[in-house]
Amino acid sequence: MVVEWSRQEILSALRKRLLCEGAVTDGYSGADVIADSDTMLVIFRWKRDPNMYAVEVGFPEEPESPWTGLPVTSADEWAAEVGSRLAEELGTGLVCRGRRTIRGGYVVLDAYDAPDVSPAGFFVGPVPLDNDIALLRGPGRRTIRTWIAALRSGFPRLYAAAGSHLAEAGMDVTLPRQLIIEGRLACWVQAYADNAHGEPFVGHAVASWEDGQHTIARLDLVHIQPDVPSEVCGALVRLALCEVAEAGALHVVTAIHIPELHGLGFRPANGGGLTLHLSSAEPPPGGLTDGNGRRSYGAQP
Repeated sequence: MVVEWSRQEILSALRKRLLCEGAVTDGYSGADVIADSDTMLVIFRWKRDPNMYAVEVGFPEEPESPWTGLPVTSADEWAAEVGSRLAEELGTGLVCRGRRTIRGGYVVLDAYDAPDVSPAGFFVGPVPLDNDIALLRGPGRRTIRTWIAALRSGFPRLYAAAGSHLAEAGMDVTLPRQLIIEGRLACWVQAYADNAHGEPFVGHAVASWEDGQHTIARLDLVHIQPDVPSEVCGALVRLALCEVAEAGALHVVTAIHIPELHGLGFRPANGGGLTLHLSSAEPPPGGLTDGNGRRSYGAQP
């Protein structure tokens, strides 16, 4: 069947659906939908990430959903299906896993044939933290009232237990626990075997806030256990960069010196170390191996 809606009707329907308040999903903020001769570009911001992102959407050639393939009867219905598909992509990590192309100042994300966020046989994700600990990680929230409430709720016991499963697996969690106490933890991510038990835990990475405005993050630590593929290390760093970007970081600094970081855009910083502007960050490759068979970068107390 031939699409009976004009391209202007399609563009208008997509703008109506994707640019309204609360559109698509939590963290998404639509900025514009622009069209050229063949496609449209949906431009949006994601959480507090400093990048302006975009995804390409082709004009429909058939009156069917671009998400399910089922028939649709109007441009508005088609646009709603585009929104649903975009929500699913964003909810499954498009910003972190999508292939990136810089075009006109936008980071254009492509989900087609994009690599998985997690290497085969493993899964990477945030270390679970209690809600009280998570509250203290937010920008501008370390007020006296917040600290008193946290202390009354048993906060010392909470941070003492944070990452206990990683400690039981033989990893040192002193640094991230100290960052929790100081209210400077930016992100803490972990890797574990992708199986029915979600074990063993095989690595973790930690980043902290350098400034009170939460615009500069420091990659403090990346560690994986012996005999774990280096791809896991790369996945941890990639996720850590995505996490701090989503939290509003503009720059990442680190004292870690490995060749792979230069390929990500890290450059020597004044006073030593490396720095990265997150607006040009790309997923990192794997790491190097130390004399004990571990890939471990940054402080290991």
